[in-house]
Amino acid sequence: MSADVHVYAAVDLGASSGRVMVGRVGPDSLELTEAHRFPNRPVRTPEGLRWDILSLYAGVLDGLRAAGAVTGGRLDSVGIDSWAVDYGLLDADGALLGNPVHYRDARTEGVAEKVWATVPVDELYSSTGLQYAPFNTLYQLTAARDSAQLAHAERLLLVPDLVSYWLTGEQGTELTNASTTQLIDPRTRDWAYDIASRLGIDLGLFASLRQPGDPAGVLRDEVLEETGLRGPVPVTAVGSHDTASAVAAVPAVEERFAYICTGTWSLAGLELAAPVLSEASRAANFTNELGLDGTVRYLRNIMGLWLLQECVRAWGEPELGELLRGAARVPALRSVVDAGDSAFLAPGRMPERIADACRGSGQPVPESRAEITRCILDSLALAHRRAVGDAQELAGQPVDVVHIVGGGTRNALLCQLTADACGLPVVAGPTEAAALGNVLVQARAHGLVGDLAGMRRLLARTQPSTRYEPQGDTARWRAAEARLAARQPGS
Repeated sequence: MSADVHVYAAVDLGASSGRVMVGRVGPDSLELTEAHRFPNRPVRTPEGLRWDILSLYAGVLDGLRAAGAVTGGRLDSVGIDSWAVDYGLLDADGALLGNPVHYRDARTEGVAEKVWATVPVDELYSSTGLQYAPFNTLYQLTAARDSAQLAHAERLLLVPDLVSYWLTGEQGTELTNASTTQLIDPRTRDWAYDIASRLGIDLGLFASLRQPGDPAGVLRDEVLEETGLRGPVPVTAVGSHDTASAVAAVPAVEERFAYICTGTWSLAGLELAAPVLSEASRAANFTNELGLDGTVRYLRNIMGLWLLQECVRAWGEPELGELLRGAARVPALRSVVDAGDSAFLAPGRMPERIADACRGSGQPVPESRAEITRCILDSLALAHRRAVGDAQELAGQPVDVVHIVGGGTRNALLCQLTADACGLPVVAGPTEAAALGNVLVQARAHGLVGDLAGMRRLLARTQPSTRYEPQGDTARWRAAEARLAARQPGS
């Protein structure tokens, strides 16, 4: 291996699977290979839905061992990113107090109204900039207020920070993920102290804030022994919210762009220099999460490929390619659902729930697997159109192209439908955007790449992408949008 090529491990934990990727970065090169992939299967216990964090940590160790096997035991750094909002609680000895609660758990039902009775919803938005989502950490902590676990907790660590702590013995709270808690002020990029105080949330539970690129410790001797890595191996804070890392890996060069980070969720929006905290923004359910280099990820959360994942699971895991080929033969926009509807949040019975939503809105009911798949993809493309259009209007920032990154880049039909719906070119790729962003922040911390624009130029030169031009006019999409809006409650 060339001496000017550095090797990094990206631990990328998603809501349905985890992976450890090896990134090799040189002066004008960027290569990513998969070392290990493992499932992330939540467990329903008598207490509710929980993450199997010990299994995930074992997968991380297995992945680091696999990474070392292909690099001769050498790693220049490790970075960790994951999904947002969820956390583990530690006691005074630093021991974990139970498995972290899953954000899809029912414990936050009805909690938002209790929060809003103390801090009105418009004030909460103007102070924190976060869209309403029932699983935001603020609501989770309110739901846990009288629990024995919280009463005995001395520290709260968000999931990637918990993994980092187990690897290094050092605690911190990385900023991009902290911004999803609804306890950060996006203007100051610090804690929203007044909001926390009024809601009785002890910010002392959180470790000190870290920025992407900050040192986060070195692998403990026990981890080195377990993985066979040669120490010392530093751990570097990255954009530990996987969406922050994925947006950093959007290969946009001198473009006015929107992005859609696709996977279990679709996160669609713009990269801004300052938050948008208007009442219109709140009413449109846009969120202001923090990104690299002082940026704001102004976006809307859309249910995403979760809808299709749950259907595939209910159907016994049929071959996805055949489903998509069948869906392509189904007439477009026959039936659509609101892909942001919280009615689809919980797992289970997804095909029936989609059919029920179509029946309840007076549309043709999709019956076959192909029809249900087409309904999902049309609905996602329509939601992408609405999010990209609304973001431009609310932020006053027009765009010329939409970049799709993440797992949805493999779904050519969804990418083409998104181009058609938005009336804009779609550039799809890279697929492993979160891992690439993770690796590049580590490389930048070691002086190998420059600013965010430089990172993106390197991505554009080295990573493959596919361009989809819009086909037809957007009139049929406007009609479907109006049809769906007319059937919303209260319309």
